[in-house]
Amino acid sequence: MTVHANSKLEILNAYSEEDAKEELAKCCGASQWVEKMLARRPFHSFEELFSAADDIWFKLAAEDWLESFSHHPRIGDVDSLRAKFASTASFCENEQKSVCQASEEVLHQLASLNDEYFEKYGFIFIVCATGKTAEQMLEILKRRMPNNIDAELKVAAGEQAKITKIRLEKLVL
Repeated sequence: MTVHANSKLEILNAYSEEDAKEELAKCCGASQWVEKMLARRPFHSFEELFSAADDIWFKLAAEDWLESFSHHPRIGDVDSLRAKFASTASFCENEQKSVCQASEEVLHQLASLNDEYFEKYGFIFIVCATGKTAEQMLEILKRRMPNNIDAELKVAAGEQAKITKIRLEKLVL
């Protein structure tokens, strides 16, 4: 797919460095990812944009991945989503929509297991929540708890890549 006149991709390419940085940071909170994406502009196609996003992401250091994770609210912590991440609320609100509809029991289990997860791994549970119910996210969290830290960091990074792609799509499509 090539860029057409007045496309959102052309708009992203035309943004000032500061404006583009702000928009890209809404897609992924890793500052190195944002800087490297800025350096690759202009993007001539959506495929080039998405390919660059993955290429850069998977070459970053674990510290960069952890930085990105720190920009996410915890699954089920809707108050934190509203307060801390107001600038990305429009991107995030549908990502955790199903959590708002969950039973109190499921929310309690998610909160409790999130605490255990954070204690074990030192970072929050990252999952691409789009299209998943709270119950499904709880099951995913339970399945991932036995992972060792290296394996879990890679799984979480893969989930972040999915989240970033969805947010980039919202930005340019």
